[in-house]
Amino acid sequence: MLWPIDFIVLTLVIVCAIGAISVRDLLSSAILFGAYSFMMCLLWAIMGAVDVAFTEASVGAGVSTIFFVAAIFSTTRRSKD
Repeated sequence: MLWPIDFIVLTLVIVCAIGAISVRDLLSSAILFGAYSFMMCLLWAIMGAVDVAFTEASVGAGVSTIFFVAAIFSTTRRSKD
């Protein structure tokens, strides 16, 4: 394996995780969570766990992100920040 690719993907995973918990907008947080799941999918695929990567891509990056975004769009904002 090429360790620079592993390092770049791991750095992007950490950046997405920190961004998802530090951003104040819920929609941005849900999108960053989807990006985090996709980066984890790439990391699993690089490590050779293709079945785990496929599950992470379909459930983590796909279905969960769609549910989060749908839940955010179905709610109303109570206060202006």
